[in-house]
Amino acid sequence: MPPQIPYIIGNEGCERFSFYGMRNILTVFLMTSLLLSIPEPLRKGEAKDVFHTFVIGVYFFPLLGGWLADRFFGKYNTIFWLSLLYCVGHAFLAVFENNLQGFYTGLFLIALGSGGIKPLVSSFVGDQFDKSNRSLAQKVFDGFYWIINFGSFFASLLMPIFLKEFGASVAFGIPGIFMLIATIIFWSGRKKYIHVKPTAHEDPNSFLKVVRTALSQGGTGRAVAIVGVLLAAASLSFYKDIGIVAALCSALVLVMGFGGIGAWIELPRATPKHGEAAVDAVRTVLRLLVLFALVTPFWSLFDQKASTWILQADQMTKPEWFQSSMMQALNPALVMILIPFNNVVLYPLLNRLGLKITALRRMGAGIAFSGLAWIVVGGIQLWIDDGHSMNILWQILPYALLTFGEVLVSATGLEFAYSQAPLAMKGVITSFWNLSVTIGNLWVLLANSSVKGEAVTDYIKSTGTSVTAFQMFFFAGFALVAAALFGLYARRYPLQDNYRK
Repeated sequence: MPPQIPYIIGNEGCERFSFYGMRNILTVFLMTSLLLSIPEPLRKGEAKDVFHTFVIGVYFFPLLGGWLADRFFGKYNTIFWLSLLYCVGHAFLAVFENNLQGFYTGLFLIALGSGGIKPLVSSFVGDQFDKSNRSLAQKVFDGFYWIINFGSFFASLLMPIFLKEFGASVAFGIPGIFMLIATIIFWSGRKKYIHVKPTAHEDPNSFLKVVRTALSQGGTGRAVAIVGVLLAAASLSFYKDIGIVAALCSALVLVMGFGGIGAWIELPRATPKHGEAAVDAVRTVLRLLVLFALVTPFWSLFDQKASTWILQADQMTKPEWFQSSMMQALNPALVMILIPFNNVVLYPLLNRLGLKITALRRMGAGIAFSGLAWIVVGGIQLWIDDGHSMNILWQILPYALLTFGEVLVSATGLEFAYSQAPLAMKGVITSFWNLSVTIGNLWVLLANSSVKGEAVTDYIKSTGTSVTAFQMFFFAGFALVAAALFGLYARRYPLQDNYRK
């Protein structure tokens, strides 16, 4: 085992405590303090929009971090300097607890810092391994994900108490201190790390250069890409209806989707200039992006446990001392149990039964389990809407199903994304993996905007269910359809092994 791994793991545990410590009290703080000037009937919707807009930012900025690391500064330098910005963002939250603009500036800096380093820390873990010891890499990625949830567990449990007993400055200040500790730990191992030199800017056959050559050849592919640009421009005109962040993300999705299809059509025409190997590498990336796109419904469901599920918990009976947001501590606690259970008991047992548990099979099953979790939570909501009293313990079952899905999708996806990425694109590809979370939260914002329309509201009323329950069953179906499509596509996906020699 590479001796520098503990520095990265220690950094990640403290950083995740800092992130989840502020994130898991964000919705409650917005509802009970910062957004009090908004009429109560509208406050829940506004708090959800702010929360998911923040999450979109967190998982959009990995694109920037991956690009900077792969082209200019390398992973270590990019992680270190963005971590310092991250610390400043936490300080803004603690200082500007009663100032809307100051608080939102802090959220922006945290989104920039946390998002920028997110793909780099996990790919930096992969850089410490090569083909000779890659069998240890999946264990370390599982340990990496375990420590994420170790930090998240204590943050989810303690920060709601600190918010209630000591106020927002302390509750947001403590995560800032942990982020500073995380940065110091990471800096301490600087002489032990393996540093992979950034080469993307020197590579004449990089992904973007090959795609540009393919699309510049004209033909059907370029026409498809132009249609994507036009649709993206049109989507920006709806910013007043869906919000500027949702409009920008929609435009990005349209450009990437249609641009990727157009590039795929014209790729053979880039071979004379870039060679067959470079064109095949671009095909690998485009195939990978299709898989990532099919994972986005999972993130739509998963991240709503910190918004929709908390708002449901507010309607349930619970001890007076128990805060609704504390229920989220169950998620990381279950992750810490399930990761060793799966590796020591479940996967070996299934292998003995003749069932080969590949990374893609895990991920497809994980998406399906998230859909099952939302069927259960939707049933709970129907019971509440009928006037029945529901104890918060009923949320344990959907949390267990969703967390099992998370372990299968997220912990597996980190190593899968790294192993499939060409050597010069580790940071960018891991960024695209994180971008799938952004798009997942985009679906949530679009769904929230759609139910504000009169036609959709009238249809939901005709079904005899509340808007909340209707959305829960909609997202459950969304995930189950995505799981089926993921399974079909994964059967034809050619696996790669892109670790260092």
